[in-house]
This record gives sequence, structure tokens and C-alpha cells, in this order.
Amino acid sequence: MVTTCNYEARKFGVHSAMPGFMARERCPQLVFLPVRFDLYRAESQKIRAILQSYTPLIEPLSLDEAYIDVSASERFAWGIAKEIRASIRAETGLTASAGVAPNKMLAKIASDWRKPDGQFAVLPDQVVAFMHDLSVRKIWGVGPKSAEGFAAQGIHTCGDLQRFTVGELIRRHGRWGEELHRLCRGIDERAVEPNRVRKSLSNESTFPDNLTDLPACRRALEPLIEEMLAEVAAKASNRIIRKAFVKIKYADFTRTTREYLCAHPDPDIFQQLLAEAHARRDLPVRLLGTGVRFVDEHLAPETQPDLFFG
Repeated sequence: MVTTCNYEARKFGVHSAMPGFMARERCPQLVFLPVRFDLYRAESQKIRAILQSYTPLIEPLSLDEAYIDVSASERFAWGIAKEIRASIRAETGLTASAGVAPNKMLAKIASDWRKPDGQFAVLPDQVVAFMHDLSVRKIWGVGPKSAEGFAAQGIHTCGDLQRFTVGELIRRHGRWGEELHRLCRGIDERAVEPNRVRKSLSNESTFPDNLTDLPACRRALEPLIEEMLAEVAAKASNRIIRKAFVKIKYADFTRTTREYLCAHPDPDIFQQLLAEAHARRDLPVRLLGTGVRFVDEHLAPETQPDLFFG
């Protein structure tokens, strides 16, 4: 599986989450490099330290993306973004792109505008014009299938979507319709949340050769279990675990998940979940994953979600 790819590879139609065999079909000269998460985490921590020198209001999205709120600064956000990008290059040798805007959705969209190694701003008085011609695919929550559905209705841009009243959107899309009504107008009231509570912790591995039987899957799951339990001890030792789960992706790219209510998962529990999930389909396995879900400390115990099987 392609975890990410450079811009040269993208010219051939290669993109993240694409199966490796498909990427090679599109670009036979493609070079695959080994995944080095320890290195990525180390560089990510350096970048986080740079961001923290400007503001404590940082909301990470992944190892290489984050929202930051600099509205309390007396300086212009454009200059801060430019300085941060220069610091990242000087300290890590990496390029960075930035989006400057009045809210999170617009900043995320703007950050993609001048990639790689650039920045783009959407000022408050530019929002209306910017949103009018923007593809609906850029709206948070609109994926390929949703975009196809909109296109079938003649809706291609946010301007097209703005023609519908909030009531019409709710009738068509349920509760999401109200949010669509705001987002297609560039309205996003979500705050940057530096202390967002982690709901789960997981890992996974895609194998170069499919695993053909349960014993092979059991052996492959062992290091994932060990890594998962170590991650829980290092990053979430103060959290209460509610569920353990195992994920399988088969050779035909279908997937299944088996979950179990437990506060103290151990290797035997994960292996049992694997056996039960594996029995659902008689197919080779291309990916395995393990994980835990934490108790939501803001909900009373009786309101916690019940056990389910995916």
C-alpha cells in the first residue's frame, strides 16, 4: 500500500492509499522506500517544538499536519506562517506548506493551494468569492461517493450548493445538511483544540506477500500486539480501555473488524479476536491491525456505546 508519494509519482496518477501493484502498473519505474515511523515521529516532534514557540494552541491532525491559532499574536498570520516554514526547513531540511484563513476548514483548504513549499491566504473579505467557485469535493466530509451524488444533481461547486435552503439540505442529507449549509459558505466555528482527547489507539501492517492461513496471521500479529501494548503503556497509561479490536483486510480489499469489551487486553485476547475474524472469510490476508478504544471520560458509564461487531 502506498502510504504517501512525492509529486513526481503523482504525475503518473499514483496517490496515497493506492495498492502497491496498481501504483507499479501506472509507474513501472516507481521506487518504494521502507517505512521509518521512528524517524517520522522524531522529525514531527521537532516541528511541533517549532510551532510551540509561536503558540500553545496547536491541534495535530497527523504526524505532518496541524492547526495552529495565532489570533492572539500582534503579528500578521502571513508573516508567522512564512517564518515557521523557514524554521522547519532550517532545522529539518523539510519543506512545508501553510494555509492562512479565519477558520480551520478554510486554512486546511488554503494549505493545499500552493503545495509543495508554499502558502496561501484567504482573508475574511475574500471568503464569499473564494467559496463560490470552490469544488464541493473540498468541503470537509465530502468524499468521492458524495461528490458523485452531488454531480448527479448538477452540484459541482459550493456556489451550486448555496442555492439550497438549510431545510432542503436537511431533507436531502439529514443532520449533515445543516452543516453543509454552513460549510459551503465558508462558515466553520470549530475551535483549535490543543487538548483533544484521544478516542483510540491502533496500528496496522500491510504485507508484501498475502498471508495464506491462520498460523501465518498469528505469527504476523505478534509484533503488532507487542507494539500496541507498548504504545498504550507509553502514551495512554492513564486512560481506561473499553474495547480491544483486530482488523483484517483481505486480498480482495474487503475488510472486517472483531471487537471485545475488556479493560486489560493481553496477547491472548488479540489472538482470539484474530481467529474469530479470520474465520469469516476463506481468503488470503493482506493487512492486519490491532487497537484499543478508550472510555469517553465525559460520558457516564451507562451511556458508553455497547459492544458491536464490524
